[in-house]
Amino acid sequence: MSTRRIFAQPARYAAIAPYLWMVLFFLVPFGFVLKISLSQTAIAQPPYVPVFDFTEGWAAIKAAFAQLSLDNFKLLVSDNLYLSSYLRSLIVAVTSTLILLLIGYPIAYGMARLPQRWQAIAMMLVIVPFWTSFLIRIYAWINILQHDGLLNTVLLALHLVSSPVVWLSTDTAMYIGIVYSYLPFMILPLYATLSKMDPALLEAASDLGASPQQAFWLVTFPLSLPGVGAGALLCFIPIVGEFVIPDLLAGSSSMMIGQTLWLEFFTNKDWPVASAAAIALLALLVPPLLLYDRLQRRTLEGGR
Repeated sequence: MSTRRIFAQPARYAAIAPYLWMVLFFLVPFGFVLKISLSQTAIAQPPYVPVFDFTEGWAAIKAAFAQLSLDNFKLLVSDNLYLSSYLRSLIVAVTSTLILLLIGYPIAYGMARLPQRWQAIAMMLVIVPFWTSFLIRIYAWINILQHDGLLNTVLLALHLVSSPVVWLSTDTAMYIGIVYSYLPFMILPLYATLSKMDPALLEAASDLGASPQQAFWLVTFPLSLPGVGAGALLCFIPIVGEFVIPDLLAGSSSMMIGQTLWLEFFTNKDWPVASAAAIALLALLVPPLLLYDRLQRRTLEGGR
């Protein structure tokens, strides 16, 4: 038996594993959520009907399927609570992603230009916040931003303000928390892209008469677009469904969709509407992923 034959079978199993993982941990749970989203709320356990009971036979299952409807999705479109939650989530996610890009790109660019021995230290400094619990870090920001917190103390000591500024329960506090929490997700893919760039390209641009600014916009930035796209998606997608940061740091005047989902699931016990909202949120996030995939394919085809 040849060596190729010996390793062929395990290689096939290894290729199947990712698909099996996706089926078990994404498609199957998604199927349950989709089914609940098509159900109706009931005062029962679980709090929805119909419930599929395969022990009652095929007729009962057919009757349960007949009871499924799109009423919950119609409610999402007609109720301003959900529409405003989706709109606010998208605005917050887009704004936060742009802020993260404006802050993260210079940091990643600087890291990529450091001597090799310092790059590992810079990378460690970016990753260090992950070693602390996410919830503890957000509570630390509550202490920093409170009325007599560190931030107001510093501002008063520097005579930049005459009285303590109200930070907590504002959108400013929410954006501070989001940018702080997601900044490493923007920096790391940008650094991975920028660090692989060939310095000879910038030297060639300089030899052809390009200024440093022109070389950046004509050479560096276009080549870093895959990292920009990856970082933007890594930040945008989880921020859209963010719950903890807006719940702890932002005001209660308007909610993001993550807060609305929590309210429907755990306070109102309206699992069908909450499931429909989750399905709609997933549908909103599919187009950016498809767009990124298409741009990546074009980039790969252009590089051949």
